Amino acid sequence: MKIFSSMYTKLIGLTLGIAALVAIISMLGFEQLLHAKVWNILLFFFFLTLVMVFLTQLILKNGEENFAQVVLGATIFRFFFSLGYILIFLFLGLDNIILFVTNFFAVYLLYLLFDIYGLITNLRPHSK
Repeated sequence: MKIFSSMYTKLIGLTLGIAALVAIISMLGFEQLLHAKVWNILLFFFFLTLVMVFLTQLILKNGEENFAQVVLGATIFRFFFSLGYILIFLFLGLDNIILFVTNFFAVYLLYLLFDIYGLITNLRPHSK
């Protein structure tokens, strides 16, 4: 599926772009805006999105008539995994949890925009 091979490329580009943004913020001296676990957050979302794209690809091999439902289901699945990730760090007693949650949801929203963009650009070819 050509759509998903381009999604992998776009996902890598998005992740590298966010990593560059984090590095620039850090180099400009605004470390107080970044939690120490920001790189873990970025890796979590990269691998979670990678798995979601792969699973979506497997599900849609049988038929693409439910494209929107599958992608939206994957988005909800990602939301629950994200909540679980935050709860794990809450139970571990992470320091500066407000900054962690702020960084987490900033990255979450960027990956959510990536999903919405992928859905909008691919929804029209799959509509009947």
